[in-house]
Amino acid sequence: MTRRAPSRGSVVLLSGGMDSATCLALATRDRAPVHALTVLYGQRHAKEVASARALARRYRVPEHVVLELPLGPLLPSALTRSQRAVPHRAPPGGRIPSTYVPARNTILLAIALGYAESHDLGAIYLGANAVDYSGYPDCRPEYLRAFERLAGLATRAGVEEGRKVRILAPLLRRSKAEIVRLGERLGVPWALTWSCYEGGRSPCGKCASCRLRLRGFRRAGVVDPVRDSRAVTRARPRRRGGAPATRRPSTASRRAGSA
Repeated sequence: MTRRAPSRGSVVLLSGGMDSATCLALATRDRAPVHALTVLYGQRHAKEVASARALARRYRVPEHVVLELPLGPLLPSALTRSQRAVPHRAPPGGRIPSTYVPARNTILLAIALGYAESHDLGAIYLGANAVDYSGYPDCRPEYLRAFERLAGLATRAGVEEGRKVRILAPLLRRSKAEIVRLGERLGVPWALTWSCYEGGRSPCGKCASCRLRLRGFRRAGVVDPVRDSRAVTRARPRRRGGAPATRRPSTASRRAGSA
């Protein structure tokens, strides 16, 4: 086996949500050159693809691939079947919710692995989270470790050259509030991101993704620019004595306001 120097660069699985946007910011800082891969797999909240495009433009990603892979008919989920309601409450007993898309991360990572090997990129960034999340099995640390082992066994780069593609999930053990604080330090443009599962014109505020996002911004003490001012006011935590706690605008919003 001929060993080669570790590959530079990375590809980010860019959904358009707040986690993948933060991964894009980290990859831009730490693992340039950065490519981005967005997969339109039949999700009802395809509005996030427009967010992914906007983020790629903002970060001047040289290669942003938007791949249409209509898997919806094959992967039944509340996210791929418009006739199924998106749940607004967690299922009892810690069960996996109906928004789980069968083997989604395995499919996305397999595509990203082939892309990374083909473009001589050394890492894949994935915005998986195992703290504030919905219980999806393909977001767990043991799953990601197993996939990284598979990447070394299933690629020519790994077998012939000893060149592993790393699976990087830097947000895996962070709460949503910690992710917001990290994104603030990195200057993530939250206004360009989209999280809601419903795919409407504005966030529903009720689905699991909206609730996790709202809780993260609230606990971080930062105003989410995606939500309108009335929603922010309604969600504002209150200090003891009844006075609303002050939350600061996001870093990106302050920069835009001073431009």
